[in-house]
Amino acid sequence: MSLDSITKTIDEGVSNFFEPVASALGDFVFYSVNINGAELPLIVAWLVVAGLVFTGWFGFVQFRKFRLAVDVVRGKYDDKDSEGEVNHFQALTAAVSGTVGLGNIAGVAVAVSIGGPGATFWMILCGLLGMASKFVEVTLGVKYREVHEDGTVSGGPMHYLPKGLAERFGANGKAVGKVLAILASVMILFFGLFGGNLFQVNQSYSQLSSVAGGGSSTFALFFGLLIAALVGLVLLGGMRSVASVTSRLVPAMAAMYIVACLVVILFNVTAVPDAIGTIITEAFSPSGVAGGVIGALIVGFKRAAFSNEAGLGSAPIAHSAVKTKHPASEGLVALLEPFIDTVVICTMTALTIVIANPASWAEARAGESIGGVTITSDAFETVMPWFPYLLTVAVLLFAFSTLITWGYYCLKAWSYLFGRSKASELTFKVMYVVVVVLGALVSLDTLISMADSVLFMLAVINIIGLYLLAPIVKKELDKFLAYVASRRSGEAVEASETAEPEDEEPVKVV
Repeated sequence: MSLDSITKTIDEGVSNFFEPVASALGDFVFYSVNINGAELPLIVAWLVVAGLVFTGWFGFVQFRKFRLAVDVVRGKYDDKDSEGEVNHFQALTAAVSGTVGLGNIAGVAVAVSIGGPGATFWMILCGLLGMASKFVEVTLGVKYREVHEDGTVSGGPMHYLPKGLAERFGANGKAVGKVLAILASVMILFFGLFGGNLFQVNQSYSQLSSVAGGGSSTFALFFGLLIAALVGLVLLGGMRSVASVTSRLVPAMAAMYIVACLVVILFNVTAVPDAIGTIITEAFSPSGVAGGVIGALIVGFKRAAFSNEAGLGSAPIAHSAVKTKHPASEGLVALLEPFIDTVVICTMTALTIVIANPASWAEARAGESIGGVTITSDAFETVMPWFPYLLTVAVLLFAFSTLITWGYYCLKAWSYLFGRSKASELTFKVMYVVVVVLGALVSLDTLISMADSVLFMLAVINIIGLYLLAPIVKKELDKFLAYVASRRSGEAVEASETAEPEDEEPVKVV
């Protein structure tokens, strides 16, 4: 029996077994209501409303404290003797690596095809709202993290839900929080294995094989083993190793992709004003979009919510490892994450497609089934015929960074459920790299569909916890702002004391 026939049998067997479960779960989690001809998944509304509530609750913190967040990333308010494993910049890049991926390349193309150019406007708005949700959940992640004897750190919803609810509501809150923590761990683990792992490997291999003109099952196995070995080496080093890789990889791949977008935009610079005008105009009066304005809004919000994962509870796991004494400091750093992922990278993709206006995009808008990666690739190819090769590199880098970050997320969920012993952690790492190999051989679309449903179920649990614990976040923000004010006043005093005295006026002799 050939390897191809074995993998086909596995695919069919898994699909047949899990299809009813995946279908029922998807119908439940992504239940949609029809609004003016457009389908609005209630889970997307749940995420957007949370962003809106937290934006108001914290007084537009994502705008008022944006510059402070940048200063914190730069290390201006670091405490050298703080507990933790990584600095603010490394924590940010590790978390960003878990969200920046194929959705920024392919998902955006699908969004502007279904929702029209106007979907870009609503995508940006949703990204800005998501910054507030990310601030809240990451502040809680750092406040209730667990620092182990060896200096490593564990955090995330499985820690701040039971501890935070116990602090606010006593024994009853602790009991409820414990149940929610177990559920959160299971959901993170399931999505990490099949959405953050298998899907990334499968899609990156598909892109590589399409550029290479096809691939055999033997080549797929070799690709899977190579990626598995690289992922395994990084995971063995723990969070410090993950952060070390992502702090170099994420800025490099983001810069490469943004530069490529800028090349297309600058090559068509005269079309930029019209493109921006089209995006704004069609956000409020779209042409040929199912559901009109509501349709464009829903598609834009859906893309942003799926892309930046604000409110889902995943990012606090990475951010919790930061070296700081002030939880809100990392909360402010985290609000930069949706800005980078959605407001910058997703918008650059959308603007590139709108400006380049490739034939495949027009065909997709007319209703033809065309893959999102194809549309994005065609947009770049209008200026750079060799771009599919660069896109393949970008997809591989995005996929690898997502793989190692979600490997770390899964490890923390696994450790919460099964303990932190060396045997337990090694068991997980072996299982994770085996799934990497499988990802190159099988698609397991049914499990990937289930993984999406499970991750967004986590958002329901997580955001309820965020609402209940928001007053604690408010106190932490006030504490950090007071600390910043004291640091600034101290620096001002020090500066005045070290300044050279001005020359005194000479005494006049009469």
